[in-house]
Amino acid sequence: MYVQLSQIDGSEVKSDRNSALDALIDFYNAFNRADLVGLKAIWAEGEAPSMDNPVGGIRRGWKSIEDGYSTLFSGVAKVHVAFHDFTSQGGSDWHLFVGRERGKCETPAGSIDLAIRTTRWFVVAAGSWRLLHHHGSIDDPAMLREYQRMVLGETNRTTGS
Repeated sequence: MYVQLSQIDGSEVKSDRNSALDALIDFYNAFNRADLVGLKAIWAEGEAPSMDNPVGGIRRGWKSIEDGYSTLFSGVAKVHVAFHDFTSQGGSDWHLFVGRERGKCETPAGSIDLAIRTTRWFVVAAGSWRLLHHHGSIDDPAMLREYQRMVLGETNRTTGS
């Protein structure tokens, strides 16, 4: 199955058929509301999940991923994104979404527009769709530096910690 879909930011009406698309909507709803409980409900449990993105680096296991989200959500930067220009393909127990996120990162000192290449891989676990892997990349080096500075702070930008 291969389908071209529209923008997703978490405000869409779900099908309520326990679909991978509903899980994607749940992810963006939780992320854009900085809802850790909601994110935990959508991510796979244990050590299997992985994430690689511009501000979190490579994280393996839900606990490490949760720590990354906690850092983002407890900081001064507020990030809101929408997934767009994406494709969707999968089978009965896996689904892959590949596309782009656009959005904004805002702090009291200013804001930047974001453009991120994004992949989200969902699998069925314990009867529901769970996010197993996320990869995000920012192509523009200046945008990447500014985003990292805004989210991680000036001292963390160069050390990666």
